[in-house]
Amino acid sequence: MFAVPGAYDRAITVFSPDGRLFQVEYAAETVKKGATVLGMTSPEGVVLAAEERAMSKLQDLSFMLKIFQVDDHVGVAVAGLSCDAHILVDQARIFAQSNRLMYDEPVDIEILTRRIGEIKQMYTQHAGVRPFGISELFAGVDKRGPRLFWTDPSGTFWAFKAWSIGFGSEAANKILEAEYREDLTLDDAILLALRCMVEISEEKIDAQKIRVATVPMATRKFRKLTTDEIDKYLKKVNSGKKTPSK
Repeated sequence: MFAVPGAYDRAITVFSPDGRLFQVEYAAETVKKGATVLGMTSPEGVVLAAEERAMSKLQDLSFMLKIFQVDDHVGVAVAGLSCDAHILVDQARIFAQSNRLMYDEPVDIEILTRRIGEIKQMYTQHAGVRPFGISELFAGVDKRGPRLFWTDPSGTFWAFKAWSIGFGSEAANKILEAEYREDLTLDDAILLALRCMVEISEEKIDAQKIRVATVPMATRKFRKLTTDEIDKYLKKVNSGKKTPSK
């Protein structure tokens, strides 16, 4: 049976006859309109990259945030409503610090992602609320090594080796499926991430419009790359340098 959206999207708690929650689907559409972000794992660590969109030439691009540090060993990249992202990032930070205080160890990234997914799922089953219009890529290094997780507006989460979300995600994921290898070095992973951004962007990409963060295996410390570092990688990408083949 085909359900007419207008008849079943007035309340988050109402399923359509064909088993759909339209409010959750609308939230997912919001994510698809957000800036492109992607994450990638390698034996040497993890990489997060994000496109920063400016509303005006007068906007200060250094203030825009799509990648956040959650704990020393984990970061998150977000696509969708930034205001929703701030709430969930704060919740992730609180949970990570609570884990350190209670267990005296860094939080497992899967457990952290599950916790944020549970919060998002709660907002799909109570009247008077709306789903979070945000998806996140949690990436970091824990006792199981480099890890990457994606959680969507419904609260569902999955593990990935490499993945992209946001406006250009479909094209970016095609590149990742073709080019990603499990033995990539961290430098090669950064180059591949930036090549995805360059190829899917509708305008010229420069270091001011891209954010990149890494968590290397060697240090297990989250670090954002400087504009100068990103510029050096972009020059290699623009010169035609690709990730080396086996």
